[in-house]
Amino acid sequence: MLEDYLKEEHAARIKAEKEQAEREAKRLKERTAAKEKARAVLSRQMEHVMFTEPEVIQAGERVTVYYNPDGTVLAGTSEVYFTGGFNRWAHKRQLGPVKMRPPGPNGRHWRVRFSVPKDACQLDFVFSNVPGGDGIYDNRGGFDYHLPIKGSIGGSLPNRLHVAHIAVEMAPVAKVGGLGDVVTALARAVQEEGHLVEVILPRYDFFLQSPVLAGQMRHDCEFDWGGTRIFVSTAIVEGLRCFFIEPRNGFFATPTVYGRYDDEVRFDFFCKAALEFLLKTGRQPDILHCHDWSTAHVAKSFWEDYQPYGLWKPKVIFTIHNLNYGQKKITEAAQYCQKFTTVSPTYAFEVGGHPAIASNNFKFMGIRNGIDTELWSPTENKFLPMSYDANNVEEGKRRAREELRKRVNLSQWQDKLIIAVVSRLTPQKGVHLIKHAAYKALDRGCQFVLLGSAPDPKLQTEFNELADQLRHGQDASFIFEYNEPLSYMIYAAADIVLVPSMFEPCGLTQMIAMRYGAVPVVRHTGGLRDTVFDVDNDKPRAAWEVAGSSDWMRDKIDETNGFAFE
Repeated sequence: MLEDYLKEEHAARIKAEKEQAEREAKRLKERTAAKEKARAVLSRQMEHVMFTEPEVIQAGERVTVYYNPDGTVLAGTSEVYFTGGFNRWAHKRQLGPVKMRPPGPNGRHWRVRFSVPKDACQLDFVFSNVPGGDGIYDNRGGFDYHLPIKGSIGGSLPNRLHVAHIAVEMAPVAKVGGLGDVVTALARAVQEEGHLVEVILPRYDFFLQSPVLAGQMRHDCEFDWGGTRIFVSTAIVEGLRCFFIEPRNGFFATPTVYGRYDDEVRFDFFCKAALEFLLKTGRQPDILHCHDWSTAHVAKSFWEDYQPYGLWKPKVIFTIHNLNYGQKKITEAAQYCQKFTTVSPTYAFEVGGHPAIASNNFKFMGIRNGIDTELWSPTENKFLPMSYDANNVEEGKRRAREELRKRVNLSQWQDKLIIAVVSRLTPQKGVHLIKHAAYKALDRGCQFVLLGSAPDPKLQTEFNELADQLRHGQDASFIFEYNEPLSYMIYAAADIVLVPSMFEPCGLTQMIAMRYGAVPVVRHTGGLRDTVFDVDNDKPRAAWEVAGSSDWMRDKIDETNGFAFE
C-alpha cells in the first residue's frame, strides 16, 4: 500500500512539474512574440525618420543607416553627423562622428554605411549637426537610438542594472489603487529583462494577516535611526524581492495604508528610512524609482542627505500617478529627480503646464502604463468557474455570467447583457455618469453591476439610495466594498465595462476589461485615450499606435477596441 501511494505521489509530482514547465514555455513564447511585435511596430513608426538596409542587422555584415531630419530637431540642417557604438555604447569599437552622405535631388534621407563587429548585439547611435561639442543633437529625447543585431558571436550587453522601487503600495499585499498594481507590474517587467529589482515598502500591521506573506517573512537587519529602532524584514512577492521597513515608533502600526492625520510625516520618515537602509546595507542601486507624493521626498532626501555621504551611485526617477494629490511634494520631487514621468502620454500633455511640472518640463514625459497579463489572466484564474482564452471565450464568459448572477442575486432570465463598473466612487471617476448609466442600462433591458465604494460619506449615501431604488427587479447589484476576487468574476462576466472618468492619468480597468473579453466604454481623457480606440472615429489612430500603419484602409487594418466619448 505504501509503495503504491509513493508511486502515485511521484507520478503526480512529475505530472505537475511537466504541466508547470509547459505553462512556463507557453508564457515565454507569448512574451517573446509580444516583444517582437512591439519592436516591429516601433520600427514601422520610425521608418519616416530612420531605417536600415538590411532591415535586420546581422553581426559581421555591413549595414546602411538612413535618416530623414525633417520633423526632427535637425530639420533644415545643412550637415548631418552620425555617432554610433555597440552593446549600449560599451563595445571598444566606436563609429564617428562621421559626416553622412546627403540625399539625392529628390530624396530626403541622409545615409551612412559601415560594418558591424561580429560580437555586437546592439547598435547605439545619435545624429547631430556638428562633429562634436556644442550643437543640436537628435538623441531620441535623451534615450538615443538602439537597434538589435542578430547573430552575435560572444557578444553581450553590459551588466544588468540594479533598480530599487520605494513605494507605499504594492499589489497584492498593499493595494489601494492602480499605484499598487503598477509598482508590481513594472518591477516584474524590468526584472524579466534581466535586471536586479528590489522593492522597499513600509511594514504595515495588516501584513500580519496577509496570506501572501504568511510563513515567509524573514528578519534581514536592524539599526537605530530617526530616534527609534528600525527592523527590516524581507519576503518574495510576485517573484520580487521586497524589504519592509518597520520603525518601533508606531508609524506603520496601522490597519490601512492611508488615513491617519500624519500621513505626510509618516511617509517622509519612511523615505529617509528606506535610504538609510540602502546606506547601512551597502547597496548602491543604479536607479531609485519613487512613486507619487507619498515617496516624492526620496528625491530631495537622497541628494541632500545621502548622496554626499556614501550612497553615491543612484540616479532618481520619479513617477506621478495622479497629480490631484500632494502637489507640493510633487513639485519638490520634479526639481530634484533626474527624470520624471507620468503614466500616459496624453495625461503628460494635459498636465504639462501645471505649476508643479512646468519649470521642469524638459525632463518630463508620459509612458503609458500596462497590466501584467500573467497576473490578470482568464486562462489561469482560480476565482473563475472555468478558465478561458480566445478559443473558448464565449463559453467562459457564459459560465462567469451564470456564477456572478448567483453570487450577487441577479436574474438569470434571458441572459441579459451585463454592464459593469469596478471603481472607487470619487468625483474623478465620473460618479454622475455612473448613476446615469445605471438608469439607462436598466431602461435598455440590460443588467448593471457596480463594485466599489465612496470614501466620502455623503457620496456613499447617494449611492446607497440609488442601490435601494434599482435593486428590486433583480437586474442591478451594488457591492460597496473592495473585493478583488469578485472583481475577476465581474470582468469575466461583463459584456461592457464602463470607465467614465472626468480625468484619468492612465487607468487599468479598461485594460483588464479587454484582457477578460469585455468591451470598454470610456471618456477620451488621459490614459483612456491612449488605450481605447473608438470603433467609429479612431481607426487611423489605432492603426498607427497598435500596428505602426499610416494608412489603415490601404493595409486593411482595424485595431479599434472599444467606445469612447468626450
